[in-house]
Amino acid sequence: MIRIEISLFLKNVPGELARLTDLFGQADINIDAITIQDASAYVQNLFEARGKSLKRLASSASYSSMRKDSADFALVRLLTGNPDAAVALLKENDFLFDTKEVVAVDITNKPGEFAKIAKKFGEEQININYVYGSVSDADGKCLFVFCPEDVAYAASFFE
Repeated sequence: MIRIEISLFLKNVPGELARLTDLFGQADINIDAITIQDASAYVQNLFEARGKSLKRLASSASYSSMRKDSADFALVRLLTGNPDAAVALLKENDFLFDTKEVVAVDITNKPGEFAKIAKKFGEEQININYVYGSVSDADGKCLFVFCPEDVAYAASFFE
């Protein structure tokens, strides 16, 4: 199923995640999935990937400067039950954010289920830029979020 993912930067200081999640809670907006990473690690990975592909967008010095500056921030990606309300709330509170379509899939929590999806994407030549997920109890469903290059095509396998 195609869902809207919100990506935003938070200051990498104690209390910022609490501030964000409290805003969502007070607005009755549920967070269905979330991943957080040090933004400097994101910039470092970008630099390394650009180096391997020989498609650098900036000089090494520029990447080093971005990595140093980005250490003060965390990159947050999340899905909410109400992305329109979440976007409005983020705007009202002056957060820097972006949205994009992703594919969210509920799968059974059994060995090999995730592999079936990854194999299907591979067979169809769908590149996955990143993925994150959650695990519930052994009998429950798990939510995994995929960011493929062709969202509509990837989502068509789950309709």
